[in-house]
Amino acid sequence: MRTGRTALLCVLLLLAVLGAGIRAGVFHGKEDWPVPEEAKKVKNPVPSSPASVAAGKTLYRDDCAQCHGEQGKGDGPEADMYDPKPTDISDAHMMSEMTDGEIFYKISEGRRPMPSFKKKLTEEQRWQIVNFVRTLAPKLAPAPPPPAKKSPRH
Repeated sequence: MRTGRTALLCVLLLLAVLGAGIRAGVFHGKEDWPVPEEAKKVKNPVPSSPASVAAGKTLYRDDCAQCHGEQGKGDGPEADMYDPKPTDISDAHMMSEMTDGEIFYKISEGRRPMPSFKKKLTEEQRWQIVNFVRTLAPKLAPAPPPPAKKSPRH
């Protein structure tokens, strides 16, 4: 009787852990991609200019578009081969919340199935890709200011 209860308890515990993992997206590749705070704060030393964006676009087409797609929507010709699927880097909301340092870190370090580009591309090239990737997501319109409070009439 005791062995049956123990086995049942183990099964229930396993189901609880699996359920929490699925709800959190861990088993579907949707978990957060943690970036160290110091990496988030790194400023892009390569000014965004037509030349750096063009260089980044060439590098992106060679090294990123096959998975992330020409427009960054995560729909490249090889995208279906991977789990998790490539991120939609044209998502304006997501990209507006990400610093250049975060993007650079992710390009540099990679995360399965995305490879690290730290050894394949120079720092300048990775920053050029950051500059190009910034052009894929539309800029979000600033939030309208709150309505002015009317002063009471006396």
